[in-house]
Amino acid sequence: MKMFLYSASLLLVITVAFFALIYWQNSQVPVLGVLDGQFKPLKNSPNGVSTQATDTSKRVAPWPWKSDSATTMKAIQASVQSLGNARIVQQESNYLYAVFTTPTMKFHDDVEFWLEASDKTVQFRSQSRAGKSDLGLNQQRYQQLEAQYLTHD
Repeated sequence: MKMFLYSASLLLVITVAFFALIYWQNSQVPVLGVLDGQFKPLKNSPNGVSTQATDTSKRVAPWPWKSDSATTMKAIQASVQSLGNARIVQQESNYLYAVFTTPTMKFHDDVEFWLEASDKTVQFRSQSRAGKSDLGLNQQRYQQLEAQYLTHD
């Protein structure tokens, strides 16, 4: 009986520690943005995608601009808002940063868009703050945002 209580207590401590770690990771706001034309590199974990990723399994294609940068940014903003569960944190003429919150577990995913003027493309980065795997959620979000973006003028 003592061994059972010890094992159950140890399991409880490990479970609480695990969830505390996830909660802590989820609450940490990363330093993001564009520096010299580059987003911050993705973490080694498989829970992110970017147009600038060096790992081909994490790379997604940039989007073409609309008629001009202002129209492009409006289409990005409308796309973000159309998915729901997002809060735009920072918006400039050529950069948008939003935080998406998953409905069930309330995990935060940081999503960035940058208008690359030299080749008139929209660069994209999406990374989960917590955990290792996102079960493909950031890739799915990219595809949903792209579909919305392409329908806006």
